[in-house]
Amino acid sequence: MHIWLHPQRPCSSTSEYDCSPGSAGTGWPHSLYRMSSQQGNRLSSCGLKSPGPHSAPGDSPFPPEHRQVDLRRQQISQIVEEVQRVVHHLTTEISLQDLRFQAVPYSDTYNGNIKVLAPSQFLVTVPVKGLVGYREAREQRWRYYTLRGTRLPCPLQDPEGLRQWLEAEQFMKSQWQWHEADVNIEGDIVPAKVLQVFRKLVENAIGTCHLSGKVSMLTQLSAVWVAVETSTCQVELELVPTVEIPTVWPEKARWPPCLKRWPSRQRVECIKSFGFALLACSNYHWQQSFLQAEQVLLDQLDEDGGCRRKCFQALRQMKEDVWCPGKRPVVTSHHLQR
Repeated sequence: MHIWLHPQRPCSSTSEYDCSPGSAGTGWPHSLYRMSSQQGNRLSSCGLKSPGPHSAPGDSPFPPEHRQVDLRRQQISQIVEEVQRVVHHLTTEISLQDLRFQAVPYSDTYNGNIKVLAPSQFLVTVPVKGLVGYREAREQRWRYYTLRGTRLPCPLQDPEGLRQWLEAEQFMKSQWQWHEADVNIEGDIVPAKVLQVFRKLVENAIGTCHLSGKVSMLTQLSAVWVAVETSTCQVELELVPTVEIPTVWPEKARWPPCLKRWPSRQRVECIKSFGFALLACSNYHWQQSFLQAEQVLLDQLDEDGGCRRKCFQALRQMKEDVWCPGKRPVVTSHHLQR
């Protein structure tokens, strides 16, 4: 099933667990999906259902041989509950200090901004604001700038795969702050510059929120990572500024492949209506991400009566316990899904 669009990791990984804070979670697979009413309406047009209430921890949907998977989901759910409280606290402070960043909302059901890459490794997408009305860039131009402000004798390499440049002029409306030199070079909103600003905001927010005893920066990494002490273990979070672009499907993402019977044309159009996102996780190019669209597609994983979901859960457990038991696994659920 070639339904996965983004090859990069961890910025473009899908989450590995279907869980929600405070419950075992028996809803959609591998998600902490926060559903808006508008998204729910789009789901209805696809013939899909919004995630319903979860069963209690004692009401396991699995037979005995799958209880280990169910137990792991409950453990992850408890960690997610603590993590999202910290994330909400930090990002609320960040949004007060810089209007270009939004607070990650707290949700007692699903939270689409938090993706579980491994039991102790999370991806947190932090939405930006002030960029409205996205459109594809039509004109190609050479870039000779560097992050240090010097000029190159030859142009920067063009983005490959599902990566792209991002110009402020690609938005019908953009706050003036996105044209400032701290994030903008020659009209481009540069992900490395955005990460520099964001890293400083995170550092300040940790102190302002009096979380120094619970949260610490991981400075040896180029991206913005923090370590969070939970009641059960220490987890690592990658915080990624994200430009959310609803209802638009990028030209680079040529999906589905031709001559594919599944999904149906109507389902494809519905899935594409969820749009995509751009993640700041490299120097010059933004990474295209399709987490919401993939999540909708995952809900129909066994619509033909198969048992792919159980097979996937078993493989995932093997990956954690045997193949890649460490904190930062080389193999994630994204590789298993392919």
